[in-house]
Amino acid sequence: MSSALAHYESFLVAHVSTISSLESTLRSITWLLPGRFKDAELASEALSAILNVMSMYHDTLLAKVAHTDPKYKPLLPSSPHTRYTRAWCDKSASYKWAARALELIRFTELLLEMGLRRKVSRQTRWRGIVMLEVLKALLRLALLRITRRPLVSPPIPEREFDPENIPAGSDTSSPTLAATSPPTSVPPTPEHLKNNHIALPPHPLLTPPPPTQSPIPVEDYLLPKALTTSSVKAPTSLIKPLSSPKEWLSEVIYTMRPLVYAIMLSSERKDNKPLVTALALELLALNLRRVPSPSSALERSEYARRDRDITWYLLRGSIWDTWTRPKLESFADKTAHTPFVGIFSAFVKDWIPLIDEYYYYTAP
Repeated sequence: MSSALAHYESFLVAHVSTISSLESTLRSITWLLPGRFKDAELASEALSAILNVMSMYHDTLLAKVAHTDPKYKPLLPSSPHTRYTRAWCDKSASYKWAARALELIRFTELLLEMGLRRKVSRQTRWRGIVMLEVLKALLRLALLRITRRPLVSPPIPEREFDPENIPAGSDTSSPTLAATSPPTSVPPTPEHLKNNHIALPPHPLLTPPPPTQSPIPVEDYLLPKALTTSSVKAPTSLIKPLSSPKEWLSEVIYTMRPLVYAIMLSSERKDNKPLVTALALELLALNLRRVPSPSSALERSEYARRDRDITWYLLRGSIWDTWTRPKLESFADKTAHTPFVGIFSAFVKDWIPLIDEYYYYTAP
């Protein structure tokens, strides 16, 4: 088994560009499959889950290859999110495996729900969904206990390098690799140019025009290249630890919110209480959380993502049934025969039934 895995890893590194292009193509196809044939959504989600899991494995392997090669030099510095999550993965094995398990559940939860819907009763299906949410909540609480900091999403490093730039071997050159030694000799000057010391006068057509605007001030040129406070901080210090009971309560409420929502939905599917309770917990966590300092770019971006995710409530509960879905259906009917827009209308019509039937398409 280890020999087969080693052969696959060698094949991946040698053909990384082709595999990356194949992943991108198949991922685009998954968005077009629903509604094309019977159980098309199941095939689409199975393909998407396999691609996500394989991509996570590929990213882990390629990152290891890139950072263990002494000649590899990234063109751009890593983002604060990548630095932070990689530092915690390197520092704590518990964090690494809990984060990977959490991502693995996120990649496969919708596929599991589709399988349960086809094989078991509604009550058993919701029991399975609640168990998944319990497991996810436990993993998030474990990550919160390990880091003692607000959780970031995703909790593992994302791919930030071009796979084509990963060196395939020690003898393979790449544009991202630094030169190991300077040229051994300078090309000699041709004989007919050795005595050419007098330059010809410039031709008017070859003379560049005078500048039309004043040159950029040196401060404006250097400021974007200057190091920020995030660039010199230790990776695990990019987010400050939680320091007060109020901050801890905010994170715990935000972590437990999906579990509370799933438990209430499992018993009161058509009631407004689950939606109202989940939204109230969301707003309560928002009001209790701390205000990050201007230098805490990673924490500010995480909170901004959470704020944007509130718009997903437009696709949940009574808001979806009474407001969002009728408007989307009306738009799709009116533009069904409009050139180009009709393609989007057909796409919307294919996805509306899936939002009605499956919890994890719009789950918090």
